[in-house]
Amino acid sequence: MNAHFSSPRENILQLGLREGMKVGDFGAGSGHYARAAAAIVGHGGRVYAIDVQEDVLKHLKLNSHVHHQAIMEMVWGDIEKLGGTHLRDATLDAVILANTFFQVENRAELLAEMRRVLKPGGKFMVIDWAGSYGGIGPAPEKVVSEHDAEAFFINGGFHKVKSFRAGAHHYGVIFTAP
Repeated sequence: MNAHFSSPRENILQLGLREGMKVGDFGAGSGHYARAAAAIVGHGGRVYAIDVQEDVLKHLKLNSHVHHQAIMEMVWGDIEKLGGTHLRDATLDAVILANTFFQVENRAELLAEMRRVLKPGGKFMVIDWAGSYGGIGPAPEKVVSEHDAEAFFINGGFHKVKSFRAGAHHYGVIFTAP
């Protein structure tokens, strides 16, 4: 793992996942977080890797260990739309939103969908770029500061549990659902 980037295996430990939990990786992309979660929740659990790009999910399936494939379910869906993840209400123990929030255009719908699929008191972890680092992060105008991300989710009814350094260029914040 490149030193510039955050370590999904280390960051996922902040979420306190346990064997048997159901987790949604919203905007799963290359699937580093989905795989790290699958390693913890095990065969009794389930990880839903959700992405709007179908080819990304096919790539993720091909590049995942057979053991993880049995735990992970690839979901072609839109996290920025109520009902867009195709999951049932109050299904998930935890949601991961890693390196995705800065790209979200419809934040209100994302919030509504997260609240819909999370169990009451379920956990949610946002990890995102702390800045624009001369081309390795998002464009400066796309960066969502830790303060702004926190304020957004708190205003949306989530309760902040803690913040942590998620790598040299990333912040992490953990919340619980209302």
